[in-house]
Amino acid sequence: MKKFILKIFGILAVIYAALFAVFYYDLDGKFIYYIFEPFMVKRFDNMKREDNLKTPYDMKEDVMKEE
Repeated sequence: MKKFILKIFGILAVIYAALFAVFYYDLDGKFIYYIFEPFMVKRFDNMKREDNLKTPYDMKEDVMKEE
């Protein structure tokens, strides 16, 4: 039983150390800034969208419409 508790404690210590390293070195922010965001910018900047400026004003939906 003592070995089991020490093993669980060791596993939790490794997980805690890994999470502390992520926090201390801001690895999540660096991942988002250097890897995730450029991928998303590349993906979403190339999407085709309709130009809202070319839509006639009377074709736009009335957002203040009371029902």
